Amino acid sequence: MATRVSYPVETKMKAIELRITGVPVKEVMEQLSIRNKTQLETWMRWYRKGELNRLEQPVGKQYSYGKGPEFTSELEQIKAENRFLKQQIDVPKKVQGNGKELSPKIIVELVELIHGEVTITKACAWLGVPRATYYRWRAKNETRPLDSMVEEIRELCTEHKFRYGYRKITALLRKKYKINHKRVQRIMQCEQLQCRVRVKKRKHTGQPAYVAEYLLKRKFQAEAPMHKLVTDITHLPFGGKMMYLSSILDLYNGEIVVSSLSDTQDTDFVLDTLNQLPAVPGAILHSDQGSVYTSLGYQEAVKGKGITMSMSRKGTPADNAPIESFHSTLKSETFYLEGLTHTTTAIVEQTVRDYITFYNAIRIQMKLNNQSPIDYRRLAV
Repeated sequence: MATRVSYPVETKMKAIELRITGVPVKEVMEQLSIRNKTQLETWMRWYRKGELNRLEQPVGKQYSYGKGPEFTSELEQIKAENRFLKQQIDVPKKVQGNGKELSPKIIVELVELIHGEVTITKACAWLGVPRATYYRWRAKNETRPLDSMVEEIRELCTEHKFRYGYRKITALLRKKYKINHKRVQRIMQCEQLQCRVRVKKRKHTGQPAYVAEYLLKRKFQAEAPMHKLVTDITHLPFGGKMMYLSSILDLYNGEIVVSSLSDTQDTDFVLDTLNQLPAVPGAILHSDQGSVYTSLGYQEAVKGKGITMSMSRKGTPADNAPIESFHSTLKSETFYLEGLTHTTTAIVEQTVRDYITFYNAIRIQMKLNNQSPIDYRRLAV
């Protein structure tokens, strides 16, 4: 006949804790030297029924639920009762009925609530959560005030009319916080706060005449202000009549240095823009091969300012990408974003002027170390 083995209460409770945390039966038996699988199943059954006092019963001794074992002293009985009371603190393991785990926030709150009565290890075991996971959740709860961060991101997106993506929102937040761009991206996706700018597709049109040499060669960086300039015309079909915008952009900081609005696209229109430009001898002014730029009047005006003319290759808008990009961004972040596709001419003109002011003085750019063009130029000087 096999000899019965008596296990101390501590071993029984340790076995229960291991099983609650998901440790396999075989591993628990090996770790605690438990000989019989049935014995472990019995302890687990008592635990689920709340009959933890039965773990105190000696081998071969049986007593009904509600009757504890005999104790050698009153002090020993009080200690056992206190231990059982601590072990039976009412802490829910799962949401009843659906089997889903409680949220990390609730788990942390529950562990903190009962921490004065039992150790964190025991509390985590009763909740079925690894201790390392609890500490990770607690740290996240302490260092990440998610609700306030979501609200601040929402305010920034609203303030900038959803023109900024997660990279620029992160740049703004980093002025006050140390935050990862992936977290900002995740919050913006969950809260539907992504950039709402709609990119407008352009078609390759026209075959301009080749006049000036292609000097820029897509080297869109400049060492100093007013050294490399690019210019172009874009149409604004949003008001009562077709409007056109002619602008000149400084490649040093992406600033729109001069611009003009007109309802006609002719040589006088681009000359009006050029005449606003101060004399900048030695500068390069790049454009496409449009007829207004190849005209004799425009070429003479450019030379009169001591500027060297450069032109894109035939049918290659990418050779003049910075100014093309600005015009696309202007339309996307104003007319398309705000739904101003059918409005008055006066509103079109005011919208363009306001946006150029915003673009130069307020709108940050990643390539300028998250500064506006004007701020970047001032700091450089």
